[in-house]
Amino acid sequence: MNTTPSTFFDQPGIGLGCMNLSHAYGTPLSEDEAVLALQEAFDMGYRHFDTATLYGGGRNELVVGKALKAHRQSLFLASKCGMAIGQESGKKEIDGRPDTLKSQCEASLRRLQTDHIDLYYLHRLDPEVPIEDSVGALADLVREGKIGAIGLSEVSAKTLNRAQTVHPIAALQTEYSLWSRNAEIAALEACHATGTRFVAFSPLARGFLTSSLRDVDSLVEKDIRNNMPRFHKNNYEKNLMLLDDYVAVAGELGCTPAQLALAWLKAKGDFIVPIPGTRSVEHMRENLNADAIQLDTKTVEKLDNLINQNTVHGPRYSSAQQAEIDTEEFA
Repeated sequence: MNTTPSTFFDQPGIGLGCMNLSHAYGTPLSEDEAVLALQEAFDMGYRHFDTATLYGGGRNELVVGKALKAHRQSLFLASKCGMAIGQESGKKEIDGRPDTLKSQCEASLRRLQTDHIDLYYLHRLDPEVPIEDSVGALADLVREGKIGAIGLSEVSAKTLNRAQTVHPIAALQTEYSLWSRNAEIAALEACHATGTRFVAFSPLARGFLTSSLRDVDSLVEKDIRNNMPRFHKNNYEKNLMLLDDYVAVAGELGCTPAQLALAWLKAKGDFIVPIPGTRSVEHMRENLNADAIQLDTKTVEKLDNLINQNTVHGPRYSSAQQAEIDTEEFA
C-alpha cells in the first residue's frame, strides 16, 4: 500500500529526469556509474525522480530501483507505461490497452524494487485505444494500491479533460521551455483550471539552453537530437544566434544559462515542476540550485521575447515523431 509522503510533489520544486542515464542522449552510463549518480542526486537534495518503462528497455528503472531502494519512503517516484521496446520487434511500440498497462506496471514494480509507484503516467496516447479505457486501467491500479496517482504525457487539453471524467489526473507531463512553448496554447490553462500539476520535461531545450552544445556534429550517432529538425545543422546555426543575448541575461543575474531556463519556468506558475535530466552530477547540483532563483516580471518578458516559437528555427519533432503525440501545435 502506498505510504510515501506526497509532499515532495505537492510543493513546487525541481525533480530529476532519469532518462539521460540510460537512454536517448549521448553514451549511457554504466550501471555502477548510474547508480552512484542517482545516490549523489538524493544526497544533494533531489526527492522527485522520473523514469519510464521505455528508457533503456527497462534498464533505467532497474538502476533507479537499485540506487534508491534504501530511501524509498523518503522520495517521490514517477514512472510511465504505454510505450516500450517490443520484445519481438526491438522497436518502440505504443500500446494503451488496459491489460498491457497493468502488466507493464507489474514489471515496473519489480524493476524499481517497490510495492507502489507514487505517480504513474500513460506515456503516450494510443490512437487505437480510447483514453477513457487506458485511464480506467490506471484507476484500477490506484484502487489496488499499486500506484498513488495518474499522470498523462504528451497529450492535449482536450484529452486531459476527457481523462478527468474517468479519474482525477494528478499531472500532465510534456515538453516546455523557452523554445518549446506549445503548452501555452491550452495545456497550461487546462492544468491550472483542474488543479493538475504540469511537469515540464526537457526544460533546458535538450541542452540548447545550457549554451554548452555549440556544434551538433559532436552528437554521437544514436543521440535522438540527430533526428530533430531544430538540431539539423542549418537550423541549429541560426538558433545559436539567439544564445548570446540569452547568456548575457544569465551573466547579469549571476546565474548559469541552465539555471536561468529553470527559473523562467518556475516564474510561469507555481503548479509547474521542471524535471531536467543529465548524466553529470555537477549539472544535477547546478540545476537543483536554480530552485532558489526568482525572476522579476521584466526579465521574464525579456526572455519571452528573445526565444519563442517565432524566433526558433525548425519544428520540435520530425513528422514521424509528431505522429506519436497528441499535443497542440502552433499553426
